[in-house]
Amino acid sequence: MHVAYPTVVAALLFSVGVYGVLARRNAILVLMSVELMLNAVNLNLVAFDVWWRDRLHGGQVLTLFTIVIAAAEVGLGLAIVLLVYRNRRMIDVDRLRTLSEDGAARAEVGDGDEGGERAAAAARGAGEGGAT
Repeated sequence: MHVAYPTVVAALLFSVGVYGVLARRNAILVLMSVELMLNAVNLNLVAFDVWWRDRLHGGQVLTLFTIVIAAAEVGLGLAIVLLVYRNRRMIDVDRLRTLSEDGAARAEVGDGDEGGERAAAAARGAGEGGAT
């Protein structure tokens, strides 16, 4: 078998994966696209290992390491997606730009740190008013 066939298939897989990462907004589809890219790399590693007739099978060993890393990435990625969905009720990647838990609690910072100081003073005032 000629090495061009698996290389072309791997290039197509990688291209579909890149398109999925760039075009999709669903976090699970982005993770699946990353898996497609890793599988394209695995296909290239095995194809070139067979083509070069490596006695130590370095490409296949690297493929096993990549599969282990991909499994860990899927587990961690799905855990993060489930946690984000549990907190925000959405997994749209474009709308997950901020790290704050509540969008209304963000303080607008003006010149210097006046906005942050005003927000902190308002939070202290609300806490003191509710305690008395």
